[in-house]
Amino acid sequence: MVVSLQANANDLITALTAAILGLGLNEGAYMAEVVRAGILSVEHGQAEAAQALGMSRTLTMRRIILPQAMRVIIPPTGNETISMLKTSSLASVITVTELLYAVQLIYSVTFQTIPLLIVASIWYLIVTSVLTAGQFYIERYYARGSARQLPPTPWQRLRRYLFTFHAPPPAPPAQLPSGERR
Repeated sequence: MVVSLQANANDLITALTAAILGLGLNEGAYMAEVVRAGILSVEHGQAEAAQALGMSRTLTMRRIILPQAMRVIIPPTGNETISMLKTSSLASVITVTELLYAVQLIYSVTFQTIPLLIVASIWYLIVTSVLTAGQFYIERYYARGSARQLPPTPWQRLRRYLFTFHAPPPAPPAQLPSGERR
């Protein structure tokens, strides 16, 4: 007895599911490599020292290896997150309603293509800027143990620039008329 199952692929995998699968698998491959590189960046002696203290492999990974690896993992993770935000516009090709597709729907009715694409780009710029600022503070948090002094935040730099007295540069030495000596 042979049983034949047939189904329409569009019924099994919707456009949203396809977008999530495509973007997720693409991002998963990059993130696996980022995490692997971060774990390998921690010296092997750290794990040996933890095992010599009697820590289990799970405890060693959680308390010793991963906190040190986070300094290496966080920057590319933030970059990949921002990249995936930008790559999500590809989902508009398969009619998933996201920012670019919503803009396309609107300008197909209003015929104001350029202004609406500029609005979409400004939204992408705003969200990317917020994610970049968040990434800065997360990187700063995990850099506590490696740097003697943490880098100043943007607000600290602005405050120092605005409220620190800046002396004018010294005047150049006076020029004597040609031919005269002191």
